[in-house]
Amino acid sequence: TTAATAATTEAGKKPPNAKRGYLAQHKLFEQIPELKDDIKVPDYCCLGDGKVLDLNAWFGPAGTVSPLHQDPHHNLLCQVVGRKRVRLYPKDQSDLVYPHHEALLCNSSQVDVEHPDMDVFPKFAAATGWVCELLPGEMLYIPPGCWHHVRSLSVSFSVSCWWSRPQLPSEAQEAMEMQ
Repeated sequence: TTAATAATTEAGKKPPNAKRGYLAQHKLFEQIPELKDDIKVPDYCCLGDGKVLDLNAWFGPAGTVSPLHQDPHHNLLCQVVGRKRVRLYPKDQSDLVYPHHEALLCNSSQVDVEHPDMDVFPKFAAATGWVCELLPGEMLYIPPGCWHHVRSLSVSFSVSCWWSRPQLPSEAQEAMEMQ
């Protein structure tokens, strides 16, 4: 590191050739099991015979992004340090967010929600959702299938808790009616 680069870094500015690191959906608690002692999974993640599937760590600088996507599990996004902006779109708006057609990416949107190209994705103009800012100590429940986009507004550390629960008879009936 040159003195000029070190000075720029110490002043809080990114050197011109610096790369941004983002520890996203990382199994940190499996790598360092002692850290799991500091995490308390809320009881309601296991109500109704629910089972915790995954605890993931998200750590990075301001500006890191998880593009618009949806997950198949219940998700509790817990903000530990820093702030994040979360945009949410209900799963019934899937046709408006243009999911990828490839099987590997079908849970991800083709739309850059911060700079949507309305010529390419005109139906996105009709998508309505919510925007919230998560602060340290706050949690956000994201239901299965809910589309979400996340941007770190500062250096940030979050933990996501994914869980499942058996489908209730009324939910099974509703799922069959939707197909």
